[in-house]
Amino acid sequence: MLMSATNGMNQSAVRRVNTSVILRALAVSAGPMTLTELAGQAGLSRRTNELILDSLIEAGWVTELDRVPTSGCAGRPARRYELRAEHALLAAVRISTLDVSAVVADVRGRILGRAHRPLRAYQDPQATLDDAAVLVRQALDDAGGSPDRLRAGAVAAGGAIDDEGVVRRLVHTTRWEGVRLPDELARRVRMPWFADNDTNLGALAERWRGVAGDHDNVVWAVLGNRTGLGILIRGAVHRGLDGAAGEIIEARSIPVGSVENRPVAWLTSPEADRRRVALDRFDAARTGDAEALAEVDEFVENITSILTTLSWTVAPSLIVLGGGLEDAADVLLPRVREAMRLARTPAVELRATILGRDAALIGAVKLALDHMDTELFGPLAPGA
Repeated sequence: MLMSATNGMNQSAVRRVNTSVILRALAVSAGPMTLTELAGQAGLSRRTNELILDSLIEAGWVTELDRVPTSGCAGRPARRYELRAEHALLAAVRISTLDVSAVVADVRGRILGRAHRPLRAYQDPQATLDDAAVLVRQALDDAGGSPDRLRAGAVAAGGAIDDEGVVRRLVHTTRWEGVRLPDELARRVRMPWFADNDTNLGALAERWRGVAGDHDNVVWAVLGNRTGLGILIRGAVHRGLDGAAGEIIEARSIPVGSVENRPVAWLTSPEADRRRVALDRFDAARTGDAEALAEVDEFVENITSILTTLSWTVAPSLIVLGGGLEDAADVLLPRVREAMRLARTPAVELRATILGRDAALIGAVKLALDHMDTELFGPLAPGA
C-alpha cells in the first residue's frame, strides 16, 4: 500500500517501505509487469512507481524490457519491468528427524543449488544446526553463487513453531523446545533468517508455485506415518497460539496414529526404505491384490475421518495431499473423494501436490520473500 510521511514515518522510512512493495510485487509475479499493473497491485501512485523503478534500474535490480505493441490497442506500448532474479539469492533449509536438506534459489523461486546429508544427531539441536549451516554453504557452491549475493534464508522444521521462529513443542522430543531457529542459523550463516513449520511452508509453496494458486483457504495435509497440516486462511499461514495450528499429531481425540505403522501409511515416512515398501503395496493394490486393497481401504478411511473433521471446522475450499501421498494420488484421490461424498462433507476440492518433496523448501523461499525489505534486497529509492 502507498505510504506517506503524513502517517508519522520519516521520508527515508517511507521510501524504504514503498521500494519494498515494488520489489516484492515484481518478485512474486509470474512474469513482467507493466507500470499500470504495478501501480494497481502495489497501491502506489504512478509517479512514485516511476521514481522507484528508475532507481532500481540504475542500481541493477530491475530491468525495463522492450515495449511490445498490443494488437488492437492504440497509443504507445506500455512500459514493462522485470526483477533480475539472479541479483539476490535466498537459502532454504529443511530439517527432518533423519536428514537435512538445503537449497539456494533466486527470488523467482528457481532452485539453483542443492545439498543434502543424513543428520549426525537429531536429538542434538546444536549439531543439527551446524549440519544445516554447512549444507547452506555447499548449496551456495553448487549454485555457483558468492556469499555477498546470499541475502536471507528460512528454515522448515517439524513441531509447533511460533511467529518468532521459536520451537514451542515437538512430539518426538523436548530437546528442541525453546530453540530460536532464526537466531541460531544467523549465528552460523550471517544474514537474516526466518522459520516455520514444514507443513505450513508446504501450504505456502502450493499457493505460490503449486496447485492451490486459485484458492485462498487451503489445507496442505500430510497423513500417515508423518502427520501434520498447513493451514492458509485468506492466503496467509494460520499458526494459531504458539504455532500449534495443524499439529494434529498432538490431538489424541483424532485418530491420526491408528494407521501410523501400516505399510501403506509409510508413503510419508522420512525413511526411504519404508517409502519403497509403501509404493510396492500401492503397486499391488493397482493389480487387484486383496490384502493390499484392504490396507488401502483402511488408510482411506483414516484419511477421510481426518479430512471430514477439517471440512466442518477449518472449512477450506481446497485440501492438498502432500508429503509423499502424491506418489499414490491415482489410487488415493478417487477413493477419498468418494468417501467424503458419502460422508456428505462440504464440497471441498481435493488435489495432490505437484511440488513433491521440495514443497517445504519452496515455501521457505517464499517465507523469506514475504519478509522482503530493501535493507536486505535492494537500495532506497531517492526522491520517492
